[in-house]
Amino acid sequence: MAKKKTAKKEIHVVKRHGHREKFDERKAYASVYAACLAAHQTELTAEKAAAEVCKDLRKWIDDRKAVTSHQLHRQITGYLKKHDRNASFMYETHRDVS
Repeated sequence: MAKKKTAKKEIHVVKRHGHREKFDERKAYASVYAACLAAHQTELTAEKAAAEVCKDLRKWIDDRKAVTSHQLHRQITGYLKKHDRNASFMYETHRDVS
């Protein structure tokens, strides 16, 4: 019996100015990783934190069709806070200076 291929569900992020783009977990991972490095974590620790945050994020985002960039930012900040408060601060405030 042939296995059924299940289509991967597309989730969209509604950006600040109202346009939508497809959710890209790699962007979330890269942002968390960069925040961890900015908080003086080792590369290995940053990789582990980014992987854990993305795992939690996948669980949260799985039943949604769309999320706002603000919701996504808040969730990631909260998940990252469990791993490192300094990295969470770096992630949270990055959007203010970029």
